[in-house]
Amino acid sequence: MLSNDARILRGCALVAAPVGILAVVLSTVFAGSKGLIGALVALAVVVVVFGLGFWALMRLTRDRPQLVLMAGLLVYAVQMLMAGVFIVVFKNTTLFNGKAFGFSLLATLLAWVGGQVYFTLKSKTLYVDPSLGGSDGKADGPSKGK
Repeated sequence: MLSNDARILRGCALVAAPVGILAVVLSTVFAGSKGLIGALVALAVVVVVFGLGFWALMRLTRDRPQLVLMAGLLVYAVQMLMAGVFIVVFKNTTLFNGKAFGFSLLATLLAWVGGQVYFTLKSKTLYVDPSLGGSDGKADGPSKGK
């Protein structure tokens, strides 16, 4: 994993962790032990789905940087679909509180995505390699000032 990718992943976790912990505490206070279980399951779902999605994005774009936008949109769509599937599947479960699960999943998910957007923009990763200029070491294209 590249250092920029590791920094972005660490930033996502640092933003989502406090939100997830707060969701677990609030779910426990308002829904008891079933709320605690629901919030912990939601936290695990977010970490697994979004962690794997981030890994897949980095794997897809490592050798093909021109696919970043398309791969990013595809991974994001699949992540949202998976979150929706988990909400629908566990909607009427008796194993844990469904509302605590849904709200915890939503809050942690939004925090993860917000952290990913923020730290991706902050990383300022170059998408053009400036060293691949012309044969004389200068970039191709019209020169300024001549």
